[in-house]
Amino acid sequence: MYTGRVVGKATATVKHPSMKGARLLLVMALKADGRSIEGDPILVVDKLGAGVGEEVVITSDGIGTRELLGDKTSPVRWSVLGIPD
Repeated sequence: MYTGRVVGKATATVKHPSMKGARLLLVMALKADGRSIEGDPILVVDKLGAGVGEEVVITSDGIGTRELLGDKTSPVRWSVLGIPD
């Protein structure tokens, strides 16, 4: 699990059927100080409605993401787990 900041949206002309209705976001992981960005952008699936500039909690738990999408064959690994207040 990571805390990150949404830096943009992504679009895809062709997606796996399990991703229907899910948005694709670009998220930059945050360092422990909560302000500094670390590493490269991560493409995540969002079903919670996070927007650009928001802080989010993301997970790389593929099994949990497949459950969220309702498809055991989904290739998706990263997803938004929560939006902190």
